[in-house]
Amino acid sequence: MPKMKTHKGAASRFHITGTGKIMRMKGGSSHLRRKKSYRARSLYDSKLVVNPVDVPRLKRVMPYM
Repeated sequence: MPKMKTHKGAASRFHITGTGKIMRMKGGSSHLRRKKSYRARSLYDSKLVVNPVDVPRLKRVMPYM
């Protein structure tokens, strides 16, 4: 059986923590960023845990994560 290929777009957007959680960044972080307040801009700096509904799909596109 051939090896499965990792979806490179997904691999660049998500990463796995040591405990196995899948983390993501918020979208739209650079769009119209100058006029946003500092507090609104700083909300884009932290990573978030992916919704559990999306985890099976991500495991399918990144089989070796």
